[in-house]
Amino acid sequence: MRRADRLFRIVQLLRGGRLTTAHALAEKLEVSARTIYRDIADLIGSGVPIEGEAGVGYIMRQGFDMPPLMFTRDEVMALVAGARMVRTWGGASMALAAEEALVKIQAVLPPNLQEGAERVEVHARDASGLTDAERHLIDQTEATTASRNRIIFAYEDAQGSATQRSVRPLGLWFWGKVWTLVGWCELRDDFRMFRIDRIKTLEIGDRFRDERDKSLLAFYARRQSQDQP
Repeated sequence: MRRADRLFRIVQLLRGGRLTTAHALAEKLEVSARTIYRDIADLIGSGVPIEGEAGVGYIMRQGFDMPPLMFTRDEVMALVAGARMVRTWGGASMALAAEEALVKIQAVLPPNLQEGAERVEVHARDASGLTDAERHLIDQTEATTASRNRIIFAYEDAQGSATQRSVRPLGLWFWGKVWTLVGWCELRDDFRMFRIDRIKTLEIGDRFRDERDKSLLAFYARRQSQDQP
């Protein structure tokens, strides 16, 4: 969990007006009590009306609310353009989520920015040629990347050779027209990149445990070392 998200959750957990200990917050947020103490101190320093002390507990005075989310004109442009691209080029679930996100963005904007959002002239033309099956595969691989589930699939390379792969999915890359899956291939015992449009069938397997040498960070580190002269 990002620190910003954790701070927001602390405010929400203290919103009930009941005395809550740092240890109870730490257990819910899966961090140490020391981390909670630091976060509480930072929240108090930024003006959040939290009262209490370590060893006793904390309580937040009623009537406090988080400030409304605001965007600059450039941020609105980036969000609208990005959502439109995902709606056109992403998986089926991604496209639906992007459409809903655009509605929500419009709903929270002040009138002057609502008009600006409607006038963002950045569009994505549906020239991807993605089939419904490929959009579904994008959604499946993204979901298994988040859930840390192995995927087993039939794959056909550029030469037409077919293989059966068991892969730990690590991330998705979009190249403008082609989606590729980055993963740890258990057949090759190494990192590999697979084009989504060359995956023929896919099954979701068991969950895998993160290992540092088989992570996306390790993949990036290797690519960086290979790119250096």
